[in-house]
Amino acid sequence: MSLDGKSAIVTGAGKGIGRKIAETLSERGASVMICDIDKEAAASVSAEINENGGKTAHVAADVSDVGDLVRMVEATLSAFGGIDILVNNAGVLSASPIEQTDEREWDKIMAVNLKGAFFAIKEALPHMGKNAGKEGGSIISIASLAGRMGGYQNGVAYAASKAGLIGMTMSVARKLAPLGITVNAVAPGTTQTDIISAFSEEKIAGLVANIPLGRLGQPGDVAETVAFLASEGARFITGAVIDVNGGMFMG
Repeated sequence: MSLDGKSAIVTGAGKGIGRKIAETLSERGASVMICDIDKEAAASVSAEINENGGKTAHVAADVSDVGDLVRMVEATLSAFGGIDILVNNAGVLSASPIEQTDEREWDKIMAVNLKGAFFAIKEALPHMGKNAGKEGGSIISIASLAGRMGGYQNGVAYAASKAGLIGMTMSVARKLAPLGITVNAVAPGTTQTDIISAFSEEKIAGLVANIPLGRLGQPGDVAETVAFLASEGARFITGAVIDVNGGMFMG
């Protein structure tokens, strides 16, 4: 699954799953633009990967701001000369019940999780695939188990945004196939991140009890799937949703 000579953008790469994706793509040989709303986190991840022999640059961007996405693409072209892989990982989580979800929260979740992914694709598109005189390109969006079946702990707005991301993935895949660009989504289940680390042992045990494989997911489980979808071995896969959830959802 070598990615030698490829250049990638990973949004929300300052921590958690996004950070692991950036590290894994770098290990496979890709040059990676570390994008995060937290400038210091993006710079720290970039520096650490570079110290370990990788090639990265970093940019601070709020994916809900189209102007920031334009800057992100421009920074990537300046650093690496092109874009081969786009990973839409940035997202915000919400567990608010229906009665407590207001318009501001709904709009923020949709702006980051869905609008941000669409406009990142739109801004990167002129520099990918046959648009850029290349044979292929890969767009991978991080959806969620919640977008497949409503989730267990997540709010309606979050589940709706991730379901929308899945539908958008399929639609964009059809549109971009003639350009040689594959478009797929990865839908993680409950994954060991900083959010989960703050849970009590009892709550974590309850989550694990719902996972047939008997453990929480790890960021690396998601990252390895992303790396595969970005590789030449996945060139005939497009419009797919790959479930990385230990068997919580099968269908």
